[in-house]
Amino acid sequence: MTEAADAIGREADRLTKLDSAIGDADHGGNMRRGFDAVRQELAEDVPATPGAVLMSSGRKLVSTVGGASGPLYGTLLRRTGKALGDAERVSGAELASALRTGIEAVAQLSGAAAGDKTMLDALLPAVDALEDSGGTNFAKARAAAERGAEETTPLQARKGRASYLGERSVGHQDPGATSAALLVAALAAAHGDSAGEDAGFGADEGE
Repeated sequence: MTEAADAIGREADRLTKLDSAIGDADHGGNMRRGFDAVRQELAEDVPATPGAVLMSSGRKLVSTVGGASGPLYGTLLRRTGKALGDAERVSGAELASALRTGIEAVAQLSGAAAGDKTMLDALLPAVDALEDSGGTNFAKARAAAERGAEETTPLQARKGRASYLGERSVGHQDPGATSAALLVAALAAAHGDSAGEDAGFGADEGE
């Protein structure tokens, strides 16, 4: 979560610029505010398990991020955390499975699917790559998410505010997919950009 907050902070202006083309021009600021709040909360009190870290962070995002991003990212983290349960340490494979649960919850909440020009276009290929590696290749997941975000550029948005633009949404990279790719990159960075070794996550090292 702290890696994610750092990444969102660095890229907030770019996210806002992307959002200005097909949205409300507030995605970067909203996400930075939410993750800054998550960072502050974790600095004051770190929950005892990885699942609890994600659930707490998800609740904080819901309460501090405006627009649709708060509920969507909050759902992603809370449902992933709930799927991890009370384990004090989780393997990469367990995290991948839980992340799949969180992503499916986002799809259900949003009504979106792959190709709709949303955050799912980064998250779905990322979790596919992570599961294909048995939960060990976080570098591959990061690359898949970044590629998925870039490949939203020629798509026409079918969900969210960008869908109101119709064909005018074509030619712009989706800001939600871009911020989702930043989160996957942060996960890879927290895991040392691993490409084959499953070191696992604990609440004291994976937040």
